Amino acid sequence: MRTTPDSVLQPSDEVAEALASGAPVVALESTIISHGLPQPRNLEVARELEGIVRAAGAVPATIAVLDGVPRIGLGEVELERIATESGLRKLGQRDLPVAAALKASGATTVSATSFLAARAGIRVFATGGLGGVHRGWTEDQDESADLDTLARTRITVVCAGVKSILDVPATLQRLETRGVTVAGYRTDTFPGFYLHSSGQPIEWRIESPADAAEIMRGQDALGGQETALIVANPVPVDQQLDPELHDRVLAEALAAAERQGVKGQAITPFLLGYLVDGTAGASLEANLAAVRGNVALASRIALSWARP
Repeated sequence: MRTTPDSVLQPSDEVAEALASGAPVVALESTIISHGLPQPRNLEVARELEGIVRAAGAVPATIAVLDGVPRIGLGEVELERIATESGLRKLGQRDLPVAAALKASGATTVSATSFLAARAGIRVFATGGLGGVHRGWTEDQDESADLDTLARTRITVVCAGVKSILDVPATLQRLETRGVTVAGYRTDTFPGFYLHSSGQPIEWRIESPADAAEIMRGQDALGGQETALIVANPVPVDQQLDPELHDRVLAEALAAAERQGVKGQAITPFLLGYLVDGTAGASLEANLAAVRGNVALASRIALSWARP
């Protein structure tokens, strides 16, 4: 028996009404709440990001899975649960059927959030940084599921590039191979997540949220493969992590991971945690600055997209 989104997903009343009326909606992931920030700051940031969306005139849709049900938009009780409940899983797209079958609860990563948002009818999603191709990929073939999902999901993702612990040139090549459009927002180089720039050039530059909305309309008009649009929005120079500090601590983190044999799914949290400790929390602040800017830009894009 085939199912419809309405029979699988559970949007909040506010999100359902917005989608039915064509009002602008912005999807937000939940892993930053459950796995990315310490308590109680995680809940404060979750409320702050939703507030940025509302202040722009759009509706926030924080996405998570609770008791096996994909929730599209969370109320205060659900937000608190994501922020405080122990043992929440970190769910990628591949994990969603298992979570549903076992009635599990978890926070959604970029891949799961993109998939669920698109299925719910939400076109714009704001996050911090994407996953990508890991350093040393020629040996371990380690690549984030984010890339595969974005290669077959029609959604616009506003991000500050990919996490700087990754192989950025290889990730950009992979996105090109998979047909995922990347446009720099008022920049000619790909952002470096914690840093304003990774130094890697990108081919397309846009100057306004309206430009992004026009690209989205062009995607629909032309048809073809259902791929994402990545709007790469750099963290402001005055809010980035000090580049010299970033490079030094990242080199130390990579060396420590090599010594300790950290690989696979454990490598990303290990390196990010090392950066937070090694920069005395400065990397976390740069991350949050990037997320705030991405949420604000995504909200403006959603408004432009909603206009006839």
